[in-house]
Amino acid sequence: MIKDIYSLNPYSLIKDEKNLFLLQELSKLSLYHYENSITYKKIIDAFKAPLKPNKIEDFFALPVRVFKEFELKSSSDIVKTLTSSGTTSSQLSKIYLDKQTAREQSIALVKIMQDFIGKDRIPMMIIDTKSVMQKKEFSARAAGIAGMAQFARKIEYILDDEMHLQVDKMLEFLEKNKDKKIVIFGFTFMVWKYFFKKLKEKNITLNMKNAILIHSGGWKKLTDEAVDNEEFKKQIKQQTSISNIHNFYGMVEQVGSVFVECEAGHLHTPNFADVIIRDTQTLKSLPYKQEGLVEVLSIIPKSYAGHILLSEDIGMILGEDDCSCGRKGKYFSIKGRVAQAQVRGCSDTFVK
Repeated sequence: MIKDIYSLNPYSLIKDEKNLFLLQELSKLSLYHYENSITYKKIIDAFKAPLKPNKIEDFFALPVRVFKEFELKSSSDIVKTLTSSGTTSSQLSKIYLDKQTAREQSIALVKIMQDFIGKDRIPMMIIDTKSVMQKKEFSARAAGIAGMAQFARKIEYILDDEMHLQVDKMLEFLEKNKDKKIVIFGFTFMVWKYFFKKLKEKNITLNMKNAILIHSGGWKKLTDEAVDNEEFKKQIKQQTSISNIHNFYGMVEQVGSVFVECEAGHLHTPNFADVIIRDTQTLKSLPYKQEGLVEVLSIIPKSYAGHILLSEDIGMILGEDDCSCGRKGKYFSIKGRVAQAQVRGCSDTFVK
C-alpha cells in the first residue's frame, strides 16, 4: 500500500501498481460519499451500483452536469465554493471544498506543475484581469489562476476590466524579466483573442524564448475559428517566439487533477488520477485508440462526490507507460465536445 502518494514523482506508477492503488482508494471514497451524502446514496441505490468493484472500470461515474442540478456535499466543514462557467446561474456547477480537499487539490497541482515548470518560484504573467479574483463567487477562471499563482514570485495581470491588452504594462514586465524564465498563464480562448490577436493587430512581435505558456479551456470557440492545438502553437510561436507551450485538460468539478500536455503533445494522467474512455451509447469502456466519452477519476475529492465523473468531452487513450517523454501512466487526447443529447446519465433518471 502506498502511504503518501504525493511524496512520489507524479508520473512514476506503472499500470498494475496504479490500478491497485486507485481501486483501493476509490473504493474507500465511494463508501465514504455513500455514507455522508444523501444525494450520492440515492444515485448509487437507484442504479444498484457497486461501491467496491473488482476493476476501476466498474465504478459508477456521475455525469458532470449533475453538479448543475444537485448539491453533492459529503462534509459540513465547507471553506470554499467553486462555480463553473455558464450563461445563467442555473447552469453553474457548485463544488464544495473542505480544508482537506482544498489542501490536497493544492498539493496535487503543485506536484504536477513542478514536473513541467520546475520548483523555483518565477515571474508570472496572467492573461486575464485582476478583478476576476475579487468577485464573490470563486469561478473556474479564478480557481485556475489561484492554483497557478502558487508558483509565482511576481504576478502581472495584463488585461484591464474591459479585457483590453495593456501593452505598456506587458512590455514593462517583459523588460524587467528579459533574461529570466517566466510563466504565462491564461485560458486558451483568452490567450488567443485578447493576447495573440491583439499583438497581431498592433503588429507587435515579441522575443519570449525564455517563457513557458500554460493554457487550458475554451477550445470550442477556437474550433469554430478552425484553430486546433497545432495551429495554436504555430501562430503563438511566430508572434512571440514561445516554443515551450503546454495545454492542460481539467474541470472545476475535479480541480487539482489536471492532465498536462507533455513535450510529445500528449495529455498525461498522474498517479492519483486516471481516465477511462466509454462508448457514448452503451457506456462500456473502450480499448485504447477508440474515441468515446472521457471519464475522469481522482482520489482528491473528499468533501463532495466528484471522485469519478463522466465528462461531456470526446477523447482517446493513446497508450500507457510508454510515452516518449518518459512519464508513466495513460496518455490521451481530447477530440471535442459531445452533443448534449448523446450523454446518458443519472441526472435524467433518479428522483430529486
